Amino acid sequence: MRVHMLLIIGIAVGIAACAEKEQAATEPDSKVESAEPAATESPSVDEAPADEPDTTYAQVEEWRDADLLDHMHAHAEQLDDLNYALADGNLERAMTSAYWMSRHDTVKGLPTALQPYVDRMREAAQGVEAAEDLAAARVAAQEIGEACQDCHAAAEVSIE
Repeated sequence: MRVHMLLIIGIAVGIAACAEKEQAATEPDSKVESAEPAATESPSVDEAPADEPDTTYAQVEEWRDADLLDHMHAHAEQLDDLNYALADGNLERAMTSAYWMSRHDTVKGLPTALQPYVDRMREAAQGVEAAEDLAAARVAAQEIGEACQDCHAAAEVSIE
């Protein structure tokens, strides 16, 4: 479990470092606004090349910020608490962390492409809440971890 904590801390530090680099590289807001094309110059969706990558992340540059970092730390703490409770054989305590994970607010600015991973994490947390025994809770908890890892991969957050 400590490896998971270190893994998540590493991800968070990487996200924070990327956010600082992006902020240093961006121009003041007034220049950003002037760089936007006029409404008559905007290409339609049909004009975009089919092989062009999804621009969801580029359109929302500021999504990797301190709020996201704090939010991910909260996820890591709850997941650690949940797994420690399961390791201790305390299903009720695990359900408490699962309850938080299944119902807390989504961090603002999260790209819509990542929402399915949040939904999957929440569904798995509900599985822990509904578990009738430790074995079922452990299976659902494993799915929470997999949803988190898949989200990090989709967001191109590398862990070194």
